[in-house]
Amino acid sequence: MTIKLHHRLLLTGAAGGLGQALRGRLKANCEVLRLSDRVDFGAVQEGEELALADLADAAAVSAAVQGVDAIVHLGGYSVEGPFEPILQANIVGVYNLYEAARQHGVKRVVFASSNHVTGFYRQSQTLTTDMPPRPDGFYGVSKAFGEDLSRFYFDRYGIETACVRIGSSFPEPRDRRMLASWLSYDDLHRLITACLSTPVLGHTIIFGMSNNAVTWWSNEQARHVGYVPQDSSDVFRDAVYARTPAPDLSDPAVQFQGGGFVKAGPFSG
Repeated sequence: MTIKLHHRLLLTGAAGGLGQALRGRLKANCEVLRLSDRVDFGAVQEGEELALADLADAAAVSAAVQGVDAIVHLGGYSVEGPFEPILQANIVGVYNLYEAARQHGVKRVVFASSNHVTGFYRQSQTLTTDMPPRPDGFYGVSKAFGEDLSRFYFDRYGIETACVRIGSSFPEPRDRRMLASWLSYDDLHRLITACLSTPVLGHTIIFGMSNNAVTWWSNEQARHVGYVPQDSSDVFRDAVYARTPAPDLSDPAVQFQGGGFVKAGPFSG
């Protein structure tokens, strides 16, 4: 059930793939949905506001955050790549966001972390949310930084955060790896809704996955969030197996949970 607890929500990264998937869904969570990205992505619709902001621009981020009740932070560099753009968008950018939240009295954030924070654990392991990070690249390192920064802002300033380690959120699983990591768009919305509406969130790490039979992750320590996934990758299993070859068990992308990210780089120039 979606409870409309907040008058105005800020959605960063609104022009990205997940931002577009959530744009219509999150309107059920608020009276006004403020959309932010670094690029202009068209006219706003009823119940929407637009706040263009590069996350590396502290003043622009502060203006985007002013007057909102909670933040769903999807913005940033979303793939593995060279360090400098990741630094600006995901490290400087997340600092600017939390500073703006502190300055404007925003007390709840849903932070889009990533499964790549733990990408160098093996696919034969089942992880709990208190296990140490093992990032699989600069992108994973930046999300681990965001998790630590958000914990600091909770301990020091009382800003509650759900660090959602999003798995693979697409209309359907693309390969055999995603049978474990898949998160449907509707379950992503259910998860964000739970994070926005649970009475006491604190600082919580939670894995973003649907109700998949094959899984590497346990949310037992995040039951207070109240997330109950309704979708499953299992209905796609036969089709995925039919169109994909048997895995090469000597391939690091098959051995480790991060998939191809564990082999990306090095980057130069």
